[in-house]
Amino acid sequence: MRYLIRRLVGGGIVLTIVSAVVFGIFYILPADPARLACGKSCTPELMAKIRHTLEIDQPIVVQYERFVKGIFVGRDYLKGTTAQIHCPAPCLGYSYQTDEPVTFLIRDRLPATLSIAFGAAILWLLVGLSSGIISALRRGTWIDKTAQAVALGGASLQIYFVGLVLQFIFVDKLQILHSPGYVSPMQNPKEWFLEMLLPWITLAFLLSAIYARLTRAGMLEIMSEDYIRTARAKGLKKSTINFKHVLRAAITPIVTVFGLDLGQLLGGAVITEYVFNIPGLGRLATDAVSNVDLPVIVGTVMFAAFFIVVANIVVDLLYSRLDPKVRLR
Repeated sequence: MRYLIRRLVGGGIVLTIVSAVVFGIFYILPADPARLACGKSCTPELMAKIRHTLEIDQPIVVQYERFVKGIFVGRDYLKGTTAQIHCPAPCLGYSYQTDEPVTFLIRDRLPATLSIAFGAAILWLLVGLSSGIISALRRGTWIDKTAQAVALGGASLQIYFVGLVLQFIFVDKLQILHSPGYVSPMQNPKEWFLEMLLPWITLAFLLSAIYARLTRAGMLEIMSEDYIRTARAKGLKKSTINFKHVLRAAITPIVTVFGLDLGQLLGGAVITEYVFNIPGLGRLATDAVSNVDLPVIVGTVMFAAFFIVVANIVVDLLYSRLDPKVRLR
């Protein structure tokens, strides 16, 4: 519990630094946020209204204080001269262009990103770990060489190429898979599964290659350790040695990479969402960049940083369960 509290405090410090840096980049630099958010058809009256709504006519210290306070207790934004818009906690800002709190925009896009991330994660873990284990146990055979060749090819390709090729083959030509998109699983679970299958396969093909190579390299390194040779000399079963001792010791770096990959996907799978036309956090962030919607950019960056920090904390907690040599000190 003490270790968890220390890690949570450390994560909070990291998020505070990230928030200060991100906030400073967009609100302290010489560029006028009101001018950037106003667009081409901008008038002095409209710029003054934007400054008043976003409260950027206040001192920088006051702006950042209200931003941080809004994350914990929410805040009210001015609309016009007297009306107010309440943004409940955690409030990450207010988008003048969409006339909505950033938290509402993220809430609407989050289910699509979660669907991509967790579905693909399960698939690439199963494929990557299985391929890596088989390659390590069959080292030097044609199975190992074939698996490594496929893994090398997968690690060398890009998602926008693989995604379009797979869509052309399996959707347009063979018509085996459904056209990718997003339907809420609460409305139509079957349609949700069929439409998400191609994005899952694409991400799993690319990322499982990395996990296969990591698993193979880790297991081969552990197999050469003295205690593994001692276990063989004692007559332990191969399955016990390979899975209880070798795989358990080799899986620590895989857990680290998995936590980072999953955290990044939860923060927004930008290219995947654009390739398959899925309205997730990645598209929300890129659209905000195109429209120069600064509050949305700040909010999505903070949201992605939150997932990365949480993923790292979870990975650190899993270390002690996976490897007895690791102690939470």
